[in-house]
Amino acid sequence: MKFRAAVATVTVVPLALGLAACGGSEKSADKPAAAPPAPVSVPTTAEPQKAVSTPPPAVTRLDRVTFVPAMNTALTKQKSWRTFATLKAGTQTVMTIRGVQTFNPAAMSMEMSGAAFKGKTAKMIVTKGTGYASIPGATPAGKYVKFKSGQIDQLDQLLDSGDPTKAFKSFDKSLVSIKFVGEDTIVGEKMEQYEVNLNAAKALAAQGKKVPKGMPATIMYTMWMDKSHLIRRMEFEISGSSMVMTMSDYNKPVSITAPPASKIVS
Repeated sequence: MKFRAAVATVTVVPLALGLAACGGSEKSADKPAAAPPAPVSVPTTAEPQKAVSTPPPAVTRLDRVTFVPAMNTALTKQKSWRTFATLKAGTQTVMTIRGVQTFNPAAMSMEMSGAAFKGKTAKMIVTKGTGYASIPGATPAGKYVKFKSGQIDQLDQLLDSGDPTKAFKSFDKSLVSIKFVGEDTIVGEKMEQYEVNLNAAKALAAQGKKVPKGMPATIMYTMWMDKSHLIRRMEFEISGSSMVMTMSDYNKPVSITAPPASKIVS
């Protein structure tokens, strides 16, 4: 089936991403009481008072135990966010992805364009547990195929990506190690950078998937979090393919709706 062959290109996209600030405020030192006035008849010299410094609050970095819970807690407090990603094969950009997701209700809308689609744009919508796909060369221009879980195996993971917590659960079961790299500045904002190493087989098993041929034993993600532990940027490389994804516009109003019946084909 031509449609099934075309969606194989789409399924390489790991869109399953996506808090109260943890930082405390500095306490100011108590102002020392003013010295009583000296008698007028006795000249005095006021002894300079030494400034009292308050040490900054200790910074707690995330570790193997706290990283996934912090990431999950941060995301589940968000209503919506936007994603932008580029997928490369070697040095060539083969796909650009733009999308928006909502958490409750779980929904997703994205557009993919680039060499993978011969310069054209594919569109995916997931809402109310149903998916809609418009793929150049597989569906008529401007039209969508409607599908539900179990109908087309290759698209089931796109339905899952409408609920980002499913991918984070796989992080919890497959996390091998985590390393705090340091602080970085992304788009003028301070971020914490982490290297997160996942067991590939366990990550896929947690999502009910088999390990494809050629998949490395582990996958290294580089992630940037803001002070409230929201993922803002993610990078990874697998077998010569790499992806850079940014997440922004948290909690901005969005609307994700199914295509009208006139644009759906069987």
